Amino acid sequence: ALVVVVDQAETPLYDIELELKESFPDIAFEFVLADITNRERLESVFKAHKFSVVYHAAAYKHVPMIEENPHEAALVNIQGTKNVALLANKYEVSHFVMISTDKAVNPTNVMGATKRSAEMYVQALGHAIEEGRIEGKTIFLTTRFGNVLGSQGSVFHLFREQIANGGPITVTHPDITRYFMSIREACHLVLQASALGDTTRIFVFEMGEPHKIVDLARNMIRLARLIPDEQIEIKYT
Repeated sequence: ALVVVVDQAETPLYDIELELKESFPDIAFEFVLADITNRERLESVFKAHKFSVVYHAAAYKHVPMIEENPHEAALVNIQGTKNVALLANKYEVSHFVMISTDKAVNPTNVMGATKRSAEMYVQALGHAIEEGRIEGKTIFLTTRFGNVLGSQGSVFHLFREQIANGGPITVTHPDITRYFMSIREACHLVLQASALGDTTRIFVFEMGEPHKIVDLARNMIRLARLIPDEQIEIKYT
């Protein structure tokens, strides 16, 4: 009946409003400017709509930025998730789907640790409901992604920009690997999770083998008809 899009970033929210209204003129949309760390504001959104499904994708995810600003990451990724999850249960949302990351597995950085903490909270809440320790009906689901190629903040955009500027391409470490998937695959995973999920669980997409970030960098340099390490330097940070 209605798709409600919530974001705290004004310009991206305006951009997605223009895109969705043009692409899907027959679908009813509402665009809400709100911050998930503001519990009272968020509750007014839940109160105004009887949501059947909530897709929770709000998070800080830029690893080096979060290493420098761990407080903000904890506030948004952990406390913000708690706010959305508790309100989803309070207002009897059928399914809550949290978008997580493969960095939450044995996390080695602050971003991964905050996302793992959020996963643990959501799972604990879901199990408490199922065991009758907390009253509620919401099914809590989590989906873990690798690097979604072409998404906002993707390494793909950074490398393309660095190549256009003549280099260097910056890679954290020569041995760093990531799993990669397309935006279409990521969207399918989220939708399948909400359709298949009948109990608290984590869904992990089958993404094949992990790829070295440096190999992606070299391939992108070659696709730009340039020579890696000669015309475009690869710098390890």
